[in-house]
Amino acid sequence: MNSAFVFINLFAFFCLIFAIIKDRAKAKRALVIALNSFFRILPMVIATVILIGLILGFVPKDQISKIVGEQAGFKGILVVAVLGAVLHIPSIISFPLAASLLKSGASITAVAVFITTLTMIGVVTLPVEIREMGKKMTILRNGLSFFIAIIIGLVMGWIL
Repeated sequence: MNSAFVFINLFAFFCLIFAIIKDRAKAKRALVIALNSFFRILPMVIATVILIGLILGFVPKDQISKIVGEQAGFKGILVVAVLGAVLHIPSIISFPLAASLLKSGASITAVAVFITTLTMIGVVTLPVEIREMGKKMTILRNGLSFFIAIIIGLVMGWIL
């Protein structure tokens, strides 16, 4: 078992105990909110894991490598950038997916761009963002985030 895993879970457990001692009612409300959030996100997580499993199971490694590997070049980076911007996957799922992509032949640059666009850009959440921040600001934020994600990926590829 990974020591970071043990540390994080022990830390969370002690924080929960501390919260219960400090204010039992607030701790109970927080746990109810956390459980509701967990059950709300669970179907999306399960569907994403199944979809990713099917894709990685049916798409050969050499095909993944050809599309988003080192030889794909900038075109491969753009493919994963758009894919990351469009998909709505929680970060907790995106990191194991990134590891699977790396094992399947994707380049570090492509995976860095994918993770960055996945977490920084939300095509699915555009209507809410436009309502809250306005159309101009939303387009500016998402456009800059897309550009910065590609720069991050290129720098990661250059460094590593």
